[in-house]
Amino acid sequence: MRERTKLFLIVLVFLAFYFVPWSHPIIRQSGFEAFMMARDYAREHVLTCLIPAFFIAGAIAVFVSQASVLKYFGAQARKILSYSVASVSGTVLAVCSCTVLPLFAGIYTRGAGIGPATAFLYSGPAINVLALALTARVLGWQLGVARAIFSIILAVIAGLLMAWIFRKEDAERTAGEIHFPQDGEEGRTLLQNSLYLFTMVLILVFAAFAPPAAGEGGLWAAIFSVKWYMTIFLLLVLAWMLKAWFSREELETWVQSTWTFMKQILPLLAAGVLVAGFLLGRPGHEALIPERYIQNLVGGNSLSANLFAAVSGSLMYFATLTEVPILQGLLGAGMGKGPALSLLLAGPALSLPNMLVIAGVMGVKKTAVLVSIIVVLSTIAGMFFGIIVG
Repeated sequence: MRERTKLFLIVLVFLAFYFVPWSHPIIRQSGFEAFMMARDYAREHVLTCLIPAFFIAGAIAVFVSQASVLKYFGAQARKILSYSVASVSGTVLAVCSCTVLPLFAGIYTRGAGIGPATAFLYSGPAINVLALALTARVLGWQLGVARAIFSIILAVIAGLLMAWIFRKEDAERTAGEIHFPQDGEEGRTLLQNSLYLFTMVLILVFAAFAPPAAGEGGLWAAIFSVKWYMTIFLLLVLAWMLKAWFSREELETWVQSTWTFMKQILPLLAAGVLVAGFLLGRPGHEALIPERYIQNLVGGNSLSANLFAAVSGSLMYFATLTEVPILQGLLGAGMGKGPALSLLLAGPALSLPNMLVIAGVMGVKKTAVLVSIIVVLSTIAGMFFGIIVG
């Protein structure tokens, strides 16, 4: 099957080069936007977001015991504990829909139940404290508060639905003999392992810390001004931990695990970014689908407007915080507040690139169901919010 897939992709690429009318101005502009989006992504997100996330995922797969993952995210874990932890994870990890993928892959392949794992996958980019604060400031406190509340609700409901729909498959996947390492089995204490992972999470948070909005001051601007000093300091602390607490064999295993995730995710991610750029372009730059078409379809608070906003948001790629200025422009062009919330709920959590990667991790069927759940829930939430705010 894998060889057939490779052959299909080769034929698909050949047909694209052969038949696509690249001489047409719109097609050429779309192709240019695809590569410009890939360039922007490489410059702004790979080194500061994805690389730290890959190393964290590799560490989870190697150094976090299966017992620990199952305790908080396992299919048999207490639902109150697992979904509480998963649904608020985004308040700690200020990541986008693609950066959260290695972390999701790490806990899912380590034995996490599909419900808590998908709740974590959604909440990582959706419940971003920085994005929530910027939403409230730029788009109004109503949208900011609604985004925070509905994001948590959607994370829990989506996880519970996935767990119920795929309960048999999940039970079969997590069945079998499980090894439960004892504290200090690897020569380190639980506290040392926790500090090691927490340090890498802080490196991810500071390295990916977004600049404040124009004229923005206060704590946000103060943290941004020292982000690289903190990142360098944390890298030095991490280097000391690796030298003092880990053997050479453990470090090699960690790097190999990280490389495995990179090989699995990066090719799909790159393809998805190119396709999204070709179809939708970058913010403010039109591609194959003009922005005015989207703006004309999301006015008011009808079912079709909310559904279209949710579907469009689920396909588009939003780097962390970029959804706010995009929504600001769409609201100014006549977009309703209900559809705006629908896009805010579906957009940062989903994208065409991350759908491809999720399908590679847990299969096409589960991915299709998860996307459908989020789109439907986002549509309902948007309509409800539109009715409330009038």
